Amino acid sequence: MYINEEQSHQPCPHPSCSSSDGFSFNPEKGVGKCFSCDNPYPAKGVNYSEETRMKYPLKEKDNVSSFVPKNIQARDSGSLKADFIGLRGISKDTMAFYGVKTFMDSDGPVKQEYTYPSGGQKVRYFPKAFSAVGLRQDELFGMNLWNAGSARYVTVTEGELDALSAYQMLQGTYTNPVVSFPSATPSKGLWEKCGPWLDSFEKIIVATDSDAPGNALAEKIFRLFPSKTYRMNFDKYKDPNEFLEKGKKQEFKSAWYAARKFTPENVLSTPEQLLSLYRDTPDHQFAPTGIQALDDKLLGIHQGQFHVLKAATGIGKTEVMRFLEFSLLKQGISFAAWHLEETKLRTLLGLVSYKLGKNVTRRDLIEDEETNAEVEQAIQEIAEAEVFHQFYMPEGSTVDDFIEQIRYFATAAEVKFIFFEPIQDVVSGMTDENKEALLADLSVRLSKLAAELNIALVTIGHTNEMGEVKYCRMITQRAGVVIDIHRDKDSDDVEERNTTYLTIKKNRPCSEEGTAGKLRFDPRSFTLQEIL
Repeated sequence: MYINEEQSHQPCPHPSCSSSDGFSFNPEKGVGKCFSCDNPYPAKGVNYSEETRMKYPLKEKDNVSSFVPKNIQARDSGSLKADFIGLRGISKDTMAFYGVKTFMDSDGPVKQEYTYPSGGQKVRYFPKAFSAVGLRQDELFGMNLWNAGSARYVTVTEGELDALSAYQMLQGTYTNPVVSFPSATPSKGLWEKCGPWLDSFEKIIVATDSDAPGNALAEKIFRLFPSKTYRMNFDKYKDPNEFLEKGKKQEFKSAWYAARKFTPENVLSTPEQLLSLYRDTPDHQFAPTGIQALDDKLLGIHQGQFHVLKAATGIGKTEVMRFLEFSLLKQGISFAAWHLEETKLRTLLGLVSYKLGKNVTRRDLIEDEETNAEVEQAIQEIAEAEVFHQFYMPEGSTVDDFIEQIRYFATAAEVKFIFFEPIQDVVSGMTDENKEALLADLSVRLSKLAAELNIALVTIGHTNEMGEVKYCRMITQRAGVVIDIHRDKDSDDVEERNTTYLTIKKNRPCSEEGTAGKLRFDPRSFTLQEIL
């Protein structure tokens, strides 16, 4: 008799809890508790998934009574006839080799038992209900049938029937070990116990489904055995048993021979992957800024890049950003904007001022000039174009919420240009030390997100007296494009006081740096115009 140690720091099995490490499970007793949601396992009235029941097996009486239909339970008596019986294309000899017995009554098969190396069993009640009796989570089904290193290759599957099917179809090729995992999410103990056995073979052929659990399992195997993990491509078939049932033994063997060295989704290395990257990736994408001198050096606002406009307080960074936003609006390019230091209405009316060529940034100005109808018409036209997405983050939102908002725009709304400012205010209410760490983390995440989603992120960074971005130098270090904005707001010359100069300090997409144009602010229209 064996004693299972308690498994702690496990993912919670309760659907309502998202804890990844708050659950402890006692395999011997078949019970557990989550210290995050404070719920016991099993809990009355909770319908746990098959995967959960396999990962955290219940005691036989709880498992069967909870998940096996009553009419099947009634058929499960001591008078059932047990034998090695061919089912689902699997031969009697293969069943006998793996020790898989099927229990029958006069109406047909009732259950099937898969015995693991230590004697624990997974029990399948037909058509598809499962229970477990003394089942350990640190063993591979069929592992006891082959000694370590007894062949060049080992094939691993997700389910017992798939292991039997693969073994049967591969006969005549090699005396090839084929094993399966007790669940799609193997425990840490399984890797520790079975890792040396798997590592004793030259190649590990992964024959898992091409769904999320199957892909995750394949990637886990790769992480542990990166030089010897190979993945089968099932093409139009779901799993090995489907190949067998449809009489596609030769197709399965061909797919097994053709198994390619596994690479995770985030790694491109095969000829097909690299050619697809070249052929299917859109051309280098950017949107002109509307500032000729800036576009001469930068080309425009680049997708895949994190842009930072930096200057001291009161220089007019927000107005430069609004100029860029209006440039996209005129081009019909979809973008999203969040100006933290403005009211939502001021952000909208700032764009309307550019559209109308007159200052309508305040209601009193609109009333004095009797331009309400023009403003409403301009707003209607902006909205009808469906390219401007004004957003804000509710009070109490976290940095994670902000990142998810960006993901929403990029994936669901197909917005590729996102403006927000100032970056320092995305994290607030912190000490300078904490703020630096949070901003550094945010900058790294934003730069990676821009590249991952192929989007342009444009922000503003307030600078100190030394011209460096406040609180966190990582902001400009992670940016692909950095533009300095300067204006002599104390000049005696009115035109000079209203002239903004742009200087490219960092230009990863195009390399060219230096002076990049100037803009003049018109107090009457409250807009910027390029000075050529």
